[in-house]
Amino acid sequence: MVRLGIIALILVVAFSVIFGGCGKQSSNPAKITGNVAAGVTINGAGATFPYPIYAKWADAYYQLAGVKINYQSIGSGGGVQQIKAKTVHFGASDAPLTPEELNEAGLFQFPMIMGGVVLVVNLPGIKPGTLRTSPTLLADIFLGKTKKWNDPAIAKENPGVKLPNKTITVVHRADGSGTTWIFTNYLDKVSKDWHSKVGYGKAVSWPVGVAGKGNEGVSAYVQRIDGSIGYVEYAYALQNEMCYVKLKNRAGNYVDPNVSTFQAAAANANWEKAPGFYLVLTDQPGKDSWPITGASYILIHKKQVDPKVARAMFSFFEWCYKHGQKMALDLHYVPIPKDVYDLVIKKWKSEIVVR
Repeated sequence: MVRLGIIALILVVAFSVIFGGCGKQSSNPAKITGNVAAGVTINGAGATFPYPIYAKWADAYYQLAGVKINYQSIGSGGGVQQIKAKTVHFGASDAPLTPEELNEAGLFQFPMIMGGVVLVVNLPGIKPGTLRTSPTLLADIFLGKTKKWNDPAIAKENPGVKLPNKTITVVHRADGSGTTWIFTNYLDKVSKDWHSKVGYGKAVSWPVGVAGKGNEGVSAYVQRIDGSIGYVEYAYALQNEMCYVKLKNRAGNYVDPNVSTFQAAAANANWEKAPGFYLVLTDQPGKDSWPITGASYILIHKKQVDPKVARAMFSFFEWCYKHGQKMALDLHYVPIPKDVYDLVIKKWKSEIVVR
């Protein structure tokens, strides 16, 4: 058995060849060669929340290093099941596992990217960011208590907005979902009714609504159903040019979902004091904080049985941290700060064992 620290020495050599010691992302990565792990295939599965950036990173890294990353966007619940069953090399989940769950399964978890869950609606004539909601009103809509778009409670939050006399159709996830975990965790914090009747988790017993599979499925249903509202990761809302809703935060301000408001919420994170990197970023303080912010996590086994795959996998993750930040920002995710990924890499070296 060897500690990951030994593999890290190999990675240092590999990265010095690949990146020539540069601190910035190469402007011409196609000319960079020399990755010792070329030809390896790494299989992962899980959260749909980070899929757009994982796909972009995987493509860029394959072009750079010849390492193939197969990632199945099946939802956080499926990702956790597959990594526990050892059918993939890594799992991905937006719902962090507790330290107890990690220890029981022999897993190690770390944050890979951060972003926001946003509310999207299909209301012809309503422009993005026009509609506003409070936390309590949002919970009442998803509880089925507020049934019409011209309900007095919605009108009160939106003076001057012409609201249609249409039935509200709630769209939620059909699969075990980290996006659902983040969203319902928020509702559980801000609504006593939601807390007592529904709670939070990767899958809950929804009081009302229709179900779509993955962020892709929810996006498709909202685009198709007039008068609908759903929740998706921000990149999906932008890619599909969907109409988003402003949300009142803890400071009492109505904020737009964007990288700046996600970063404002993430600024409160203290990863160093989070056992197993278990940290929840919903309903954070701050005048600019987006209330439904979350991290997406990678799950790996503490005992790695294939040194070649382990070397390639950790090389990929380290490259994403150090050279994939611009790509993340381009897709409106919040990259993991350097002090945090330095801490993660340090933990790899001390806690991961390769047989």
